[in-house]
Amino acid sequence: MAIIKRKISPRQKMINLMYVVLMAMLALNISTEVLNGFSIVEESLNRTTRNSSKENEAIFDELEKMMQKNPQKVKEWFIMASTVRQMSDSLYNYAQDLKLRIVKESDGTKGDPFNIKNKDDLEAASYVMLSPGTGEGGKLYKAINRYRVRILKFVSDPVQRSIIASNLSTEVPNSSMGKNWQEYMFEDMPTAAAVTLLSKLQSDVRYAEGEVLHSLVANVGLKDIRVNKLQAFVVPSQTRLYPGEIMTAQMFIGAVDSTQQPQVYVNGQLIRGNKITIKAGTPGKHTLNGYILIKDLSGNVLRRNFSQDYWVTGGPQPKHYISPDGMQKKPPFDGMATIAADLMNVLYAGFDNPITISIPNTSQGDVQATMSGGSLVSRGGGHFIARPSAVGQPVTIAVSAKGRKVGEYKFRVRKLPDPSPYIAMGGDRFKSGALSKGALMSAPGIHAAIDDGLLDIPFTVTSFRAVFFDNMGNAVPMASNGSNFSAQQKEQFRHLSRNKRFYITNVVVHGPDGTTRTLNGRNMEVIVQ
Repeated sequence: MAIIKRKISPRQKMINLMYVVLMAMLALNISTEVLNGFSIVEESLNRTTRNSSKENEAIFDELEKMMQKNPQKVKEWFIMASTVRQMSDSLYNYAQDLKLRIVKESDGTKGDPFNIKNKDDLEAASYVMLSPGTGEGGKLYKAINRYRVRILKFVSDPVQRSIIASNLSTEVPNSSMGKNWQEYMFEDMPTAAAVTLLSKLQSDVRYAEGEVLHSLVANVGLKDIRVNKLQAFVVPSQTRLYPGEIMTAQMFIGAVDSTQQPQVYVNGQLIRGNKITIKAGTPGKHTLNGYILIKDLSGNVLRRNFSQDYWVTGGPQPKHYISPDGMQKKPPFDGMATIAADLMNVLYAGFDNPITISIPNTSQGDVQATMSGGSLVSRGGGHFIARPSAVGQPVTIAVSAKGRKVGEYKFRVRKLPDPSPYIAMGGDRFKSGALSKGALMSAPGIHAAIDDGLLDIPFTVTSFRAVFFDNMGNAVPMASNGSNFSAQQKEQFRHLSRNKRFYITNVVVHGPDGTTRTLNGRNMEVIVQ
C-alpha cells in the first residue's frame, strides 16, 4: 500500500525554517567562559604593554640625558631613537583608536575598551575593519607592513630580527580558505577577541621599540671608543734644545673623551694633568717614555703607550764666527728653521693653508721656501699659503736662507672635513634642538661651515631636504634647490604645532677646495617651541 505524503502547510514551513535558524545561532554562540578568557588575556597584555612602555621611556630619558651632556657623541643615536619612538607611537595610537571604535560600535557611544559589555557582538569588528570603502583593515595591514620594514632597519642581531618579524607578520595560514589578512583576523570576530588582537599588536610594537632602543644606547658606547684605533701621542714644544732651555710636552689619546680625565704616567710616575716641563740636560738624544690609562663606558681600563725622542744640542752658537778670510762676522743664521701650519699638523688639499716659517736670528727677507706636490706662495713676514694638489700624498716644505738649506718638514695631506649645517640666528649658529617658531619663520635658510674651534671655513649649500612627519608617522620629505627654505617648506613650518619635530637632511654643499659633497650623518633636528 502506497504511503500518501501529507502536504505541509505554509505555517509549518515557517516554523521549520525558524528552527533551523535557531540551531545555527546556537551553534555559533560563544560561551561566556571563552569570552571572559579573552578579558583575562586582554588585562595581561595591557599590563605587559604598560611595563614595556615605562621601560622604553626610561631608556629614552637616559639617552636624552646623554644627548644633553655630549650632543656631538650622542646626536646620531638620539635622532634614530626619536624616529623609532615616533613611528612606534603612531602605530600604537592607531591600534588604540581602532579598539575604541569597535567597542563603541558594539556598546554605543559610551563604550569603554576596558569594560566591554557586548563581548559576543560578531558584527562590530567586521563593520569597522571590513566595510567596503571605509574599512580600516586594509589600512592597518599596510601600516603594520610599513612599520615592520622600517623597524627592522635598526636591528642587526639575527635573533632579534627573527622575533620582531614573526611578531609583526601579516601572513595568513593555508587554512584561511582564500581570505586576506584583514578578513582572516576580523571577519565574524567577537568584539572581545578583536580588541585582544589589537592589544597584542600594541604589545608587539612596544617590544620591538624596546629592543631597538636598547641597541641604540649600547651603540653610543661602541662608537665612543674604538679600542683598536686608539693611540697615545706626545707633542713637545720643540725637539732640539740648548742646555738650560725649557721644553713643554703634552700627552693625549687620539680619541678624546671630555667626560673623563685620563691618567698619564711618565717614566713610571703619575703626573698631574697631561703636561710636563723638562729642563734640557746633557747634549745628545733623549727619550720621553710613558703610558696613558683611560676607561671605556663599560668600566674597562685601556692602556696606550707613548714614546718621543728629543735632542739637546752642544750649546748656543757664538754671536760671531771667523770667516775664511779671517774677518769676524755674525753667522748668517742661528739654529734650525721653524715651520708651523697655523691650523694644525696637516694640510688640506685644494685649500689655502696658512703657514708660518721662521729662522732664529735670520731676517724674514732672507728666508726662502719651496713645497713639493703643490704651490707655496709667500705673503711676507714669514707667512706663506700652502695649497697641496692631491689628497693622501704627503708634501715636503724645504726652507733655505742665503742659498743654504736649513730644514724641511713633511706634512700629511687630507681632504677638508665635512662641515656642519646650521641656521644663522644673528651671531649664533643653531645646529639642533629646540627653536621658537618665530625664529624659524624668520630664518632664510641653511648654512654650513667647519667650526670646530680650530677651523672656521664656510661652505656653500646647494640643496637640502626638510623631512616632516604626518599624523601616521610617515616621513614627508620636501626638497629645496639652494640654501634658502622653499615656499612649500615655509608653509609647512606654519602648520607645525609646539613640540613637533622635523629634520634637515641630505644637505649638499660646495667647498672652497672645489669639492661637492652630501653631508650624510650630519642631520639637523629641530623641535618647534
